[in-house]
Amino acid sequence: MKQRDNPLSSLLRRSLLGLAATLAVAAPLGSALAQSFPSKPIAMVIPFPPGGPTDMVARVLAKKMSEQMGQPIVVDNKPGANGNIGAMAVVKAPADGYTVLYNTSSITLSPALYKSLGYDVQRDLAPVALTAVVPLALVVHPNVPANNVREFVAYAKAHPGKLSYGSAGNGNVTHLAAYQVVQSQGLDATHIPYKGSAPADVDLVAGQIQFMTDTINSVMPFIKDKRLKLLAVTTSKRMSLFPDTPTLGETVMPGFEAGAWQGVMVPAGTPAAVVQRLNSELLKALKSPEVLEKLAQQGAEALGSSPEEYGVYVKKELARWAGVVKATGVSLDP
Repeated sequence: MKQRDNPLSSLLRRSLLGLAATLAVAAPLGSALAQSFPSKPIAMVIPFPPGGPTDMVARVLAKKMSEQMGQPIVVDNKPGANGNIGAMAVVKAPADGYTVLYNTSSITLSPALYKSLGYDVQRDLAPVALTAVVPLALVVHPNVPANNVREFVAYAKAHPGKLSYGSAGNGNVTHLAAYQVVQSQGLDATHIPYKGSAPADVDLVAGQIQFMTDTINSVMPFIKDKRLKLLAVTTSKRMSLFPDTPTLGETVMPGFEAGAWQGVMVPAGTPAAVVQRLNSELLKALKSPEVLEKLAQQGAEALGSSPEEYGVYVKKELARWAGVVKATGVSLDP
C-alpha cells in the first residue's frame, strides 16, 4: 500500500523548493543591482562642519569614489548634537545606497551620553567600511607659558578655574579625551563645546580658549605657522610627522591612547549588493596612492575593512566608550 505524503512534509518541500528558486533568481539580481549602482548622484552626509577634520578626510574619499564610480558624490554637511543630526538624517533616508553617512567614533559615544537618541546605531544603520583614524593632539595657545605637558599641568594647577578648553561638541572624542586629561591631573578647567573642530580652532587661535585635544589634521596648519603649540599626541607611539613630540602615554598618562576613527554607514535595509559595491569602492579608494598621500599629509591613517568587520568594531567601541563615559560621569541629558 502506497504511503500518503504528510501534508507538513509536502508543505516543507514546496517551501524549500520555492526558497531555492528565489535564491537562484536573487543571486543574479543582486549582481545586476551592484553593477547598475549607482545610476544617479550619491549624497554623503557629514555630521560635522565644512573644513573640520572629518570633512577633510571625507572629501578626499568622496572625490576619488566619484571618479571611480562615474557619478557625483555630493557632500552634505549636517553638523550638531555630537553628530546625531546627520545620523538621524541618514536613518530616515531611503535604504537604497544613495544616502550614506560618513560617521566618526562619536556614533559609539552618543548611546552612553544620551538616554534617548531617536535611533539605534546597530538597528537603524548598516556598516559599510572603517575608513581612517586621525590621532588627537594636545595643543595650547602661544600665550600659555608651557612648552611641554608637565609645564602645562603645573601652570593649569597654579591657575585653577582660569583656563578653558574647546571641543568639537559635548561628548565628542575631542571632549572626552581632554576631560580625561583634566581629570587625571586634577585640573580645574572649563569645557566650551562647539559645533565641530573648525570653529573651536578659530577661537583657540584667537585666544578665546586656552587648550584642546583636537585631531591632528585640524590643528596641523596652526602648529606649522606657530599659532598653536603642540605639546603631545595621543597615539601609542610618536608620530612620524612630529618625531620630537612625546605621547601623553610617555609623559603624564601611562597607557593612554585615543584617536578619532571614521567610517561609512548606510540606512539599515540597504541591499547587500549595494553595501558590497560601496565597500569595494571605498577599499579601492583607500589603496590609491593619491588618497594615501593626501591622508598622510593630514596625519590620518587609512584603515579599511569588510562590512562585517566594521560591525564587530562598532560593537566593541560601544562597550568601550560606555565604560569611559560611566567612569568620567559625563552626561548630555538635560
